[in-house]
Amino acid sequence: MTSELVVDVQPKAISIALLEDKRLVELQKEGQSLSFSVGNMYLARVKKIMPGLNACFVDVGFEKDAFLHYQDLGPQFNSLNKYVRQTISDRKRLNPVSKATILPDLEKDGTVANTLKVGQEVFVRIVKEPISTKGPRLTCELSFAGRYLVLVPFNDEVSVSKKIKSSAERARLKQLLQSIKPKHFGVIVRTVAEGKRVAELDSELKTLLSHWEDAITKVQKATKLPTLVYEETSRTVALLRDLFNPSFENIYINDEKVYKEVKDYVAFIAPERENIVKLYKGELPIFDNFAITKQIKSSFGKTISYKNGAYLIIEHTEALHVVDVNSGNRSKSNNGQEANALDVNLGAADELARQLRLRDMGGIIVVDFIDMNEAENRQKLYERMCQNMQLDRAKHNILPLSKFGLMQITRQRVRPAMDVNTTETCPTCFGKGSIKASILFTDTLENKIDYLVNKLKIKKFKLHIHPYIAAYVNQGVVSLKRKWQMKYGFGIKIIPDQSLAFLEYKFYDSNKEEIDMKEEIEIK
Repeated sequence: MTSELVVDVQPKAISIALLEDKRLVELQKEGQSLSFSVGNMYLARVKKIMPGLNACFVDVGFEKDAFLHYQDLGPQFNSLNKYVRQTISDRKRLNPVSKATILPDLEKDGTVANTLKVGQEVFVRIVKEPISTKGPRLTCELSFAGRYLVLVPFNDEVSVSKKIKSSAERARLKQLLQSIKPKHFGVIVRTVAEGKRVAELDSELKTLLSHWEDAITKVQKATKLPTLVYEETSRTVALLRDLFNPSFENIYINDEKVYKEVKDYVAFIAPERENIVKLYKGELPIFDNFAITKQIKSSFGKTISYKNGAYLIIEHTEALHVVDVNSGNRSKSNNGQEANALDVNLGAADELARQLRLRDMGGIIVVDFIDMNEAENRQKLYERMCQNMQLDRAKHNILPLSKFGLMQITRQRVRPAMDVNTTETCPTCFGKGSIKASILFTDTLENKIDYLVNKLKIKKFKLHIHPYIAAYVNQGVVSLKRKWQMKYGFGIKIIPDQSLAFLEYKFYDSNKEEIDMKEEIEIK
């Protein structure tokens, strides 16, 4: 299996697509004005104690106050809290953690009311972004994640990933990290550290320690609360850190700044793979060029077709996701109803595993498969689903089919499920139900071009239109495009864009900023 990462950087948003064997399996979209908050650390203030929930609400600067449960304070909370108070009280000198006083672990059956008070400063990390009506979820168990290691302050333990099966390698890594880690710091060794040399691990450990020092220095200098003291790497780099493996063939990026950022990161973690990071300079939108736009249009929405007419219906309620499997208009198997049901269900298991990753669906997922009578076939379906979900990085749990033919899945929910609207608003009538004659559409475009060139004096721009319209504009020896260029200048470029509706258009200047020339504000 080969993997490719395609990053589309636009003025208002960044979209990241992960392809496995050219098939879209993960999609993440983030507004340029929004920060990637999971992993960010704050020096914040307790706003409200909730004894009934054994939790408190903390102001970290979001619209909704963040939620911190007593169990999420962590065993080392007493030691961390004392160190933070000492750091804030002495703004001239920063004591190293190795000299900090380590207090007894927090009681497991204690209460928030006896541990925290309103107005108290707390050093917290975000573990879940705001979802629906809920604010962020917090923890006081700090950690700094790298590619090979995770650094945990105020914890002297070294633990090794259970996915490293070799007992000799586990012992080597544990002994190695015990010898190089500073006092009062714990380390979690990740799976990809298997077989790595001491120099590589030591280099990353020093980098993570520098992140901790930067964060605690900001805590010491904080003058107002809440204060962001550590910001997680960009979404692109964070995704790379968790996903990067030898199967990565290419990483395509259409923005020079993000390209340099990713190239520097790959050069740091795998110098020999630096050449896989490539700057895309094509005229076509990057997602169109790699056939991602069409996959997005066909993979989101309520109904998902997947095999010989079979389809899934995905509904989202407040409590859970419900998935219904339908055989549709597919022809029945010659082997009978049972074989037909098994074939449809196995295809549904393949597509559902992809949909869970693609939409980042979390919480409880209930799947209504087509009924099968034979226990052997139900077991095959359960094993197929478990096998498909092995590629999923999110923690999950799958139960065998119930006697009603339902499969229950729980999947870790860190951020809201991705929801892409695949319907298109009519760009010419804006929902009114009547439009101008479509044959006049090219005349409308020419009027816009004339206004841009002769009134606004914008000589260089790109006109994005649907590929069918672009084909019409470009057809013939003396095409409509050529006539426009002869009349208004050769700064006009026509770009086919699959993300647009049939009679929709967008103008972009040389800085990739959209020029608003929509029909509703048409100049008379």
